[in-house]
Amino acid sequence: MKLLVVVSSLDLRQPFSATPAWWQLLKGLYEIGAEVIASPYQGAAIESLWWRSEPNPARLPGDLFKSLRDASRALRPREQTAAGSESSGESLSDKAVRTVANKLIAPLWQRHLEQVLRRESDVDAILLLTVPLNQLRGLPSHITSKFDIPIFYYDGDVPASLPNMQGFASGFRIYQGADLSEYTAFISNSSGGGAMLKELGAENAHTLWYGADPEVFSPVPAPAQDIDVLFYGHGREYRGEWIDRMITAPSTAIAGASFAVRGTNLGNLGAARQLPYLSFSKLREYVCRSKINLCITRGAHASVYASSSSRPFELGALGACIVANPYLGIEEWFEPEKELIVVHSAEEAIERYQYLLRNHKERIAIGRAARQRVLKQHTFRHRAQELLDIIKLYI
Repeated sequence: MKLLVVVSSLDLRQPFSATPAWWQLLKGLYEIGAEVIASPYQGAAIESLWWRSEPNPARLPGDLFKSLRDASRALRPREQTAAGSESSGESLSDKAVRTVANKLIAPLWQRHLEQVLRRESDVDAILLLTVPLNQLRGLPSHITSKFDIPIFYYDGDVPASLPNMQGFASGFRIYQGADLSEYTAFISNSSGGGAMLKELGAENAHTLWYGADPEVFSPVPAPAQDIDVLFYGHGREYRGEWIDRMITAPSTAIAGASFAVRGTNLGNLGAARQLPYLSFSKLREYVCRSKINLCITRGAHASVYASSSSRPFELGALGACIVANPYLGIEEWFEPEKELIVVHSAEEAIERYQYLLRNHKERIAIGRAARQRVLKQHTFRHRAQELLDIIKLYI
């Protein structure tokens, strides 16, 4: 199968947290025999061993719009919203950026996709990976009618991206003004989010969870496990309560324990120390240096059934002993008490940390079982095959 993929970004230096997952998914597609042509919506086109890149046709205006978006976020607290837009989370500046993007950026992408499809006449389907679909209104209908090719949209941020969840303060509002019925099918990271997407107008909805490439996230021998409890993540938004319960309170309550975090904007972390950022690849070393690794999932994802995020699969692939906050549907991926531990309060977190720190063999067994589960069901090669199976339903 040959796919033309419009991806939010291919540049790992850009502040898009899903970019490493897109690299792994596209690599997985290559590994099972699919041919991928990838074109980034933001930033530079980057070639790899696993896909052939096409340029970003709107790179300069895209960079400008990103700057405008960032400026609008800074002004949001002082800004009046348009009538009826408070419930949708769309500010006046959001609306202005969307309107201008539809007039300036969408035509550039339409011409670009038409040129690629004329040159690559054997493309089987187009896939959009978490790009701002409301900036491309009308494009899917035009391309489908002109080339008779299915177009799929994958939203990897459901439910946080949906209008009723208000999205992230730092992100695009991608649904306001969009027409979901233009797409052949919607795919998302969330089992519970499918019904929400249909309510917004999607005619077909499917689930494709995140995963991990076990060759990228493979455990390495650490010189010493000098960190007792580690959290790797960015931002307090939607999970401040569990940061307090799983890091702030325990780090001050457990005498002599070494707590560490690698992240930004996490608030009061008690006695936990900050680790330096030395590139995304440092995640593997930090995890393997740690006896316990925390998976603190944002409330938007944790409250809607089986709304996957990358971190549980990455930690599992690394053979980490995972302790997680309550996460609705987590048993779809890992068996609690065998492949990870779920805690429900600060007191329980303290108790479980102390027990696990005293029991090396049990920590190792939990981590080993988690990695075996990833190898069996949750690699990005699995996800790539599931994606192709969805696409085959429509071609």
